[in-house]
Amino acid sequence: MTHPPYVYEAYRSTVLRAPSRAPLELKADPDAIETTSPVFGHDELGPLDSDLTRRHPGEPIGERIIVTGRILDSAGRPVRGTLVEVWQANAAGRYAHERDQHPAPLDPNFTGAGRCLTGEDGRYRFVTIKPGAYPWRNHPNAWRPAHIHFSVFGTAFTQRLVTQMYFPGDPLFAFDPILQSVPGGARDRLVSRFDLETTEPEWALGYRFDIVLGHTPMEDA
Repeated sequence: MTHPPYVYEAYRSTVLRAPSRAPLELKADPDAIETTSPVFGHDELGPLDSDLTRRHPGEPIGERIIVTGRILDSAGRPVRGTLVEVWQANAAGRYAHERDQHPAPLDPNFTGAGRCLTGEDGRYRFVTIKPGAYPWRNHPNAWRPAHIHFSVFGTAFTQRLVTQMYFPGDPLFAFDPILQSVPGGARDRLVSRFDLETTEPEWALGYRFDIVLGHTPMEDA
């Protein structure tokens, strides 16, 4: 088993939002639904969409990092030209979102969202700021490990997979019910690895994170 269950009691919100009934069978042709839904392409992207540090007039606060990797299918073949999106908290552990009101500073030069298309080898690349840990109210003294959210789109709006990337050696791993909901043998697939080859001297540390469809745990709930 790779993916987390729909309901994991230690992760409280899954109890409320996980489906309690069997899914409905679509009577319409699924292919017809997908072809009439929005399809993402090159025209949707801006030149700075993959660099989260250059979207505002000033430099964001925090440790600049490069996150790169490949999107692969279950047979290890590159998934070309697919849309990859990321979103994350800032270096202080706060999201630029109205629902995040915990007492950590917002960064006017960092909104924490980006996207890009994979190349012919299935590779993506983002320049960003290493996110901070943040509190959440799942249980007493609960903190989320530093992480970046990823979504990978197929050729239509209905084809979307969502996962999270963590950083190596985080002491909060053992206390995070979201990560712990993933079966033990698959948790390591969510942890990036430091990569000196990706690191750029005197500028940014590099991390590698490959997503293998069907093997990288995805969010089901």
